[in-house]
Amino acid sequence: MSGDLLMSKKERKRLRILERVKVGAMSLKEAAVGMGLSYRQAIRINARYEQHGAAGLVHRSRGRLSNRRIDPAIKESILKRYEERYEGFGPTFAMEKLREEGYEIHEETLRLWLLGAGLWQRHRKRSGYRQRREPKRRFGEMVQLDGSHHRWFEDRAEGTSCLMSMVDDATKTTLALMDEQESTEAAMRLLWSWIERYGMPMSLYCDRKNVYITEREPTLEEQLEGVEPLTAFGKACEKLGIEIITAYSPQAKGRVERRHGVFQDRFVKELRLQDICGIDMANDVLEHGFLEDLNHRFTIPPIDPQDAHVKLLKRVDLRAIFCFQRIRTVSNDWVVRYDNRYFQLLEDRRKDIRPKTKVTVSQWLDGSVHILHQKKEVPYEEINPQELHKIRMGRQLAEYISMNA
Repeated sequence: MSGDLLMSKKERKRLRILERVKVGAMSLKEAAVGMGLSYRQAIRINARYEQHGAAGLVHRSRGRLSNRRIDPAIKESILKRYEERYEGFGPTFAMEKLREEGYEIHEETLRLWLLGAGLWQRHRKRSGYRQRREPKRRFGEMVQLDGSHHRWFEDRAEGTSCLMSMVDDATKTTLALMDEQESTEAAMRLLWSWIERYGMPMSLYCDRKNVYITEREPTLEEQLEGVEPLTAFGKACEKLGIEIITAYSPQAKGRVERRHGVFQDRFVKELRLQDICGIDMANDVLEHGFLEDLNHRFTIPPIDPQDAHVKLLKRVDLRAIFCFQRIRTVSNDWVVRYDNRYFQLLEDRRKDIRPKTKVTVSQWLDGSVHILHQKKEVPYEEINPQELHKIRMGRQLAEYISMNA
């Protein structure tokens, strides 16, 4: 071996020790201890040193191609496929997609290839220190709920949409749906789906958006009844016995915030691969495979295997719970006005409901309207404002004629 000789730190140490053995300043047994080898190994290494000099101490595999190396043609085809279809994908996600196409490649190998080819860069995330909160022990003990506004369809659609996500604090089990905004209806539909799938969680961990809590002053009726003002979503949770816990920073609900990051990486690229640009189609992707695969990859077992969810009683109708309710007053002609719509109460219930009586108008998520008095539904028929005006004018005219007859 000619020219410069590259040696590792360990090999240079062995060279110094064996040189001392060569001049008689150290015995071979002492050299074996100094090199951290057995006496038999020291004999073999010393023989190679005497025969080949310093070059005999260099590892024999140095400079040779690995017997486990991947064919350069396969590497070139994988990198070419990555550039064609998966540009911008992280190594882990790209490896999963490439395996679905039949390419067998290890995640770390692909990472090194992409770094070497300049097709991907490491992303370091640094943040200030925060004290870690231990996760809950049981599945369903606390579920984090939040919405993520993002350009989920990239340039294929205008503006942003909102992905609503629920992540269990103990297991990281995830459920999600997409809507235009982080609205009360979207939050209700997502919680409804969670209850149907897993049961009622003990608590929800949310931020302080007015979808979940309200800071308004209580009304006079609320003050008289001694109740706290609640949002429509809060009222639904109260009926189900689900506690709402509020977070004061994004870091506090780190489970769901980190899951947003996973969605903004994997889900955006999945929608790109399938050329999807609509909310309904995106929800179809979530429901048919994406969430199942996500939970399969990232869900962990809880510390306590006992499920904290409460099963929903059969007699409970979630349609009547996840709804919008308002208190309205019955007019003198037994008409209830709600959202600029007029509802005429039918005659068979008028003997029980007098004018000026307070009733509850409940609008379900399917758009249907239900009028309740003393927790019983009141039949009605909807009339348009023109007909109501004619009816009232006719009554006033009849009253005027009878008074002046």
